[in-house]
Amino acid sequence: MDDDNFKIQEEAFDHFTEKSGLKDVDHDTLLQEFHHAFMHENALNPMFFPSLRRFETEIISMTAEMLNGDADVVGSLTSGGTESILMAVKTYRDRARKLYPHIKHPEMVAPITIHPAFEKAAHYFDLTIKHIPVDNVQFRPNLAEYEKAINNNTIVLLASAPQYCHGVVDPIEEIAAMATKRGLPMHVDACFGGFMLPWVEKLGYPVPKFDFRLPGVTSISADVHKYGYAAKGASVVVYRNEEIRKHQIFAYADWPGGLFGSPSMAGTRPGGHIAGSWAALKHIGQDGYLAKAKELMEITEKLKKGINQIPGLRILGNPSMTCFAIGASQSSVDMLAVADGMEEKGWKMERQQFPASLHCSVLPQHIGVADQLLADLKDSADRVMRGELKSKPGASAMYGMLAKIPDKALVNDVIVEFFSEIYKN
Repeated sequence: MDDDNFKIQEEAFDHFTEKSGLKDVDHDTLLQEFHHAFMHENALNPMFFPSLRRFETEIISMTAEMLNGDADVVGSLTSGGTESILMAVKTYRDRARKLYPHIKHPEMVAPITIHPAFEKAAHYFDLTIKHIPVDNVQFRPNLAEYEKAINNNTIVLLASAPQYCHGVVDPIEEIAAMATKRGLPMHVDACFGGFMLPWVEKLGYPVPKFDFRLPGVTSISADVHKYGYAAKGASVVVYRNEEIRKHQIFAYADWPGGLFGSPSMAGTRPGGHIAGSWAALKHIGQDGYLAKAKELMEITEKLKKGINQIPGLRILGNPSMTCFAIGASQSSVDMLAVADGMEEKGWKMERQQFPASLHCSVLPQHIGVADQLLADLKDSADRVMRGELKSKPGASAMYGMLAKIPDKALVNDVIVEFFSEIYKN
């Protein structure tokens, strides 16, 4: 490996391998100590390890308060956002089976920007998602189209706070009103923003309502291992009341080994993750989360302003927190080529489609490199506009080619083959 490449990788390792993402050695040390103290405990049976049960109930209580829930809000700690989403979808499927047994083909309604974990849940649990397109200006769904998609088979309405692609909060207040009018539950996926948006709002930034202040919202997922700064993987799914959450719990009374019950997808539930998550929330506290949100939002605003001033680039939509998507302001700018130019400079860029864009999540690691990021973006965009830089064979070329194939079933087959190959022994 040549010296320049080694230096780039060394710098990347230094910037982006902090355990919790908080860039705080004391915080990471504390998480490790709590994790190691409970690394052999299993929360499957809460009777055996009452301390883990207390950790989990307090995590749920703290999260509920942050999301403006009352004392009736209940929930579970899970292994990550996908499990939280799987549990919410399973809950509403089983609720519909009990309350509306005549529904044989249950459906969910969601913007096309909803996280793919909902697709996974629909695939696993035999449901259908009706997708609502988003516009190319605000990247929000058309509310008339959303309401039109609701029918007698609909069992839950879905929305994001924010959706990951562009950092835009869906029109949750309006969708929650639809849920109330139709007598339907509504799940808000705040896996990405649940531990950031409440503090951003407290700082005075405009944040649309998305939480339990809206009567139509019946559950929320939020990842502790993102902006909660816990170690991977830890997430919560919270429900407005116990009557809803009961449909999440699995019970089996006919096993010769005894009575069996499980609150979430996993059987074994590692105690270290629960203890570490509790430690993260208690160590940082409300004042700490507010201070970190202030710091990151200032960097975010600086980046958004700087990117909008770069010829050929623009911020897509109106993102509400510490993430955004960078798109082209001129049709001649190939964003995949811009991504290649940035990767030449040592940045790892996340490519998106419809339209082609680059995703950026602002983390504590970006605090010291914002000016360099802007400078490198400007240089890469300038080179593309001058015709000096075009998409290279490899990731960008493959991504661009697959995005243009109209039959997405073929693209799905390519993705399956890719993962099949990459995990071969």
